[in-house]
Amino acid sequence: MRIRVLTALAAALGAAAALLSPTASQAAVDHGKARGCDPLAPAECLLPFPNDWFTRADSSTPTGRRVDFSAATLPKNAAGVPADPTAWNRSDGFSPGSALIVQVPGLDAAVTGAAPLTDISRSLDADAPIVLMDADTGERWPYWAESDSNATSPGRQALLVHPARNFRDGHRYVVALRSLKGADGRTLPPSEAFTTAAGHRLPRSHPLYERQRALRPVLDTLRRRHVATKDLHLAWDFTVASTRNLTGDLFSMRDDAFRRLGSRAPEFKITDVKDFTAAQDPAIAREVSGQVTVPSYLSLPGGLPGSTLHRGRDGRPERLPGNTQLARFRCEIPRSAFTSPSRPALYGHGLLGSRNEVGAGNVKAMAGEHNFTFCATDWIGMAQEDIPVVLSALGDLSRFPAIPERSEQGMLNALFLGRDLIHPQGLTADAAFRTADGRPLLDTAHGLAYDGNSQGGILGGALVAASKDIRRGVLGVTGMNYGLLLNRSSDFAPFQQILDVAYPDKLRQQLVLQLYQMVWDRGETNGYAAHLTDRHQVLMHIAYGDHQVANAAADVEARTIGARIVTPALASGRSPDRVPYWGIRTVRSSQLPYRGSAMVVWDSGTPSPPVTNTPPTEPAYGRDPHSDPRNAAAARRQKAAFLTSGQVIDVCASLPCTATPTP
Repeated sequence: MRIRVLTALAAALGAAAALLSPTASQAAVDHGKARGCDPLAPAECLLPFPNDWFTRADSSTPTGRRVDFSAATLPKNAAGVPADPTAWNRSDGFSPGSALIVQVPGLDAAVTGAAPLTDISRSLDADAPIVLMDADTGERWPYWAESDSNATSPGRQALLVHPARNFRDGHRYVVALRSLKGADGRTLPPSEAFTTAAGHRLPRSHPLYERQRALRPVLDTLRRRHVATKDLHLAWDFTVASTRNLTGDLFSMRDDAFRRLGSRAPEFKITDVKDFTAAQDPAIAREVSGQVTVPSYLSLPGGLPGSTLHRGRDGRPERLPGNTQLARFRCEIPRSAFTSPSRPALYGHGLLGSRNEVGAGNVKAMAGEHNFTFCATDWIGMAQEDIPVVLSALGDLSRFPAIPERSEQGMLNALFLGRDLIHPQGLTADAAFRTADGRPLLDTAHGLAYDGNSQGGILGGALVAASKDIRRGVLGVTGMNYGLLLNRSSDFAPFQQILDVAYPDKLRQQLVLQLYQMVWDRGETNGYAAHLTDRHQVLMHIAYGDHQVANAAADVEARTIGARIVTPALASGRSPDRVPYWGIRTVRSSQLPYRGSAMVVWDSGTPSPPVTNTPPTEPAYGRDPHSDPRNAAAARRQKAAFLTSGQVIDVCASLPCTATPTP
């Protein structure tokens, strides 16, 4: 995987000028009358972020707001190419997982006493220097704060405030920074602009009159909730996108496609069948390849890489007449299925991979040991064939929507494959899924399961949330929110080179990452997490100290979806946190089996991950345990029990779960 990425990266860097040059599509940017930069934070346009200063009233949306960026407010790349704000301006608020970004000259977060990742509970202290509050309910919101460890200049270092649990869809939040201090312990003064806007009422002719009008409801909310405003350094508010806005594109595609499908099985074609002897493969008896025909809602015929969603006049995805997607798939049928029909399951592949990952040893072992037939299709948008588009998108914001929007089509492809797996006239009706004497190899009576690892976990939560066929899903070595994950992932190192060329300023980079996330929410779990477990059960398997998918992101996901952590999760003293897994409800091993969503941590002995927004790397942080849980027989046994019964069972003798390092 990494060899493919580096090869593509080398080619992309060699063509850096082409990556950063204007394109015809980029010329069609919006130069409308959106508000300009926020005068309260002049260091960089869009600061502080997220910020309702960059929205407008819109009675047609669930939140009553609409994002209102212009080409002038969005960051330009190094070639000076402006970004087209169209995709962002479809939002009625900001990402529910967005980091708050602000730049405070001279700030020392530790001296200030800002709550760190290792002590999130401090964020709720009455005298916390950063107050994050749900304006609708008055609830103080937990977070951790950190100075950007990637900054190369103190004057361009961002303060990042991460929600420890995703913000509520559709809610408005207020932020207050107070009594901020420098390294010498002295209180840093607020900007003159903020002091003026927060002070006496200004005349209409004053340059800050409009900003004061927008600020007054923020200050009123703080006072009403008994937060003193006399020592404020800065305050602002923002609105979180609504559930309908976050999930509407995918759900409308799903509903339209399945309405047209009706009671029929999706059209499919078997292209290859391979039978194996026990000597050739002790776990798998048959491998089947084929393709499913899926309605395509993408803008190019056949939905080629680089496509975005084709939209109707109402802004919703709309199918071009006759446009279809051929979703190629591969299935692994276990030897045990020839004795007793196997459980059908979808498998989700890893970073920029392909359906062929379903043939990995750990997947075959799971199939053979527990009688599952796993089928996978390429997760287009984030598949191997999309690598050039991904690299190009990192160099230009305007190109980025192609990644999550094509991923949404990839989810629809998987939903159609899943329906074929359980439909009586679907795959089970074909000779490839039957014994020589005609007995079925698939047990279609007990629904569909999902198991995905890494990217298959990060995107898999969205698939599970969208599926009406999947009952339970396992999200392996998972997390959510690429805006949080990328800085903390060893996988991002080769991609970082592109970002450094296109957006070399580190403060601006943090904004770019959060802007990515605003549209990425539609194509990964972060935008669906609020309701993921309303109708589904999820089991999260986490590799402690994971180099590729940050544990911090998994913790945020568990808090958001209400998954309980199985305890004891780690050996005493293993975690650097004052209260390990703060804010995540628990279920003790002695209380298992447990029927519900849960998170289980698997420890291979890798050092604890960094507490900064930097990735763990070898050798300083030991070997990467990313592949260890899926390769542990005990973990597979726990997954199988969950997928078949909905129960989380104890496979670790009431001790912290450990996994043997994978060679």
